[in-house]
Amino acid sequence: MDIVTHLVNDTIEFYKWSLTIADKRVEKWPLMGSPLPTLAISSSYLLFLWLGPKFMRNREAFQLRKTLIVYNFSMVILNFFIFKELFLAARAANYSYLCQPVDYSDDPNEVRVAAALWWYFVSKGVEYLDTVFFILRKKFNHVSFLHVYHHCTMFTLWWIGIKWVAGGQCPVPCHYWAYCSLALH
Repeated sequence: MDIVTHLVNDTIEFYKWSLTIADKRVEKWPLMGSPLPTLAISSSYLLFLWLGPKFMRNREAFQLRKTLIVYNFSMVILNFFIFKELFLAARAANYSYLCQPVDYSDDPNEVRVAAALWWYFVSKGVEYLDTVFFILRKKFNHVSFLHVYHHCTMFTLWWIGIKWVAGGQCPVPCHYWAYCSLALH
């Protein structure tokens, strides 16, 4: 029991320490004050994955054509907005395509990059609806382990990304990551 208590205390101390190095610009933004809302949303998603098929077992599949058209169009608009914000803010901040560090200042362009990345995080939460729509339409074969793993990890990992590194290399092409990791070591 001593080991468990020690492990819990160490975890709490590590979390408290990690908050001291978190990005101060995002701490008051919705969903960013604590990991609990993100974990609660993800847990609710997993609960729906378990209960949804049971609920739909003896029911007709929902016809969601109009809902899906509105949802998909809205996601296109949201992702275009995120792309536009990242592109314009990164260009205005003179971002490099090579090893761009995070600038934690209150520079308007840097805050704009952080805000666009926050919207990307939010979009990952909204995308939980993909699975909800599959289940309500009884398209259970579309809900694979990879699908669920992807949705759960993206929402959770992007919370971490926004909490500590909302900017820098995040919005530039990922294929430069290997170069950056080699250059920084």
